[in-house]
Amino acid sequence: MSLNIADIIAHKKIGICITGSFCSYQKLYKVLKQLSEQEAELYPILSYHAASLDSRFGEHEQNKAEIEKLCQRPAITTIPDAEPFGPKLKMDAMVILPCTGNTLSKLSNAITDTPVLMAAKAHLRNNRPLILALASNDGLGLCMKNLGLLMNAKNIYFVPYGQDDYVSKPNSLVAHMELLPETIALAIQGKQLQPVIRSPF
Repeated sequence: MSLNIADIIAHKKIGICITGSFCSYQKLYKVLKQLSEQEAELYPILSYHAASLDSRFGEHEQNKAEIEKLCQRPAITTIPDAEPFGPKLKMDAMVILPCTGNTLSKLSNAITDTPVLMAAKAHLRNNRPLILALASNDGLGLCMKNLGLLMNAKNIYFVPYGQDDYVSKPNSLVAHMELLPETIALAIQGKQLQPVIRSPF
């Protein structure tokens, strides 16, 4: 496939919705740096957990500061501040990364109780692509029905994913984060990057 990713992404407004799969943050930082170098305009939105919880992978203030540095603008951390992404602040694309099983399940059931879910709901009003980068220990468990619903939903695309540790965590699904720029570029054109399932890691 011949695709000039940088040309497609350059100067596009991309919402970056970040949830609480903290073990994925180092990969997240790397891909945000790549998108910034490709001159995308990045708008960070943090879930309540991403904005407030410390973990063994870092303190929330440090994570927030790094995300804001890479995106070059302050993060949205409240539902009222996320709502304008639909009617006023229109994105060319929006990404939820990492997309936890919790967020996946709420999105598939139209639950809007975090800044990330509000931003996603507002963005989908504009019939523009919402890209999901999975990070769930239950992707092949109870979350799988929600995954199936969203795989068939209009304007929703997936970063290709696979089982990251099929021996120790047989239900776990994680996106190949390095494929995010290509996934965004194709989604802007209304296409899903294939194959979607690439397993194992």
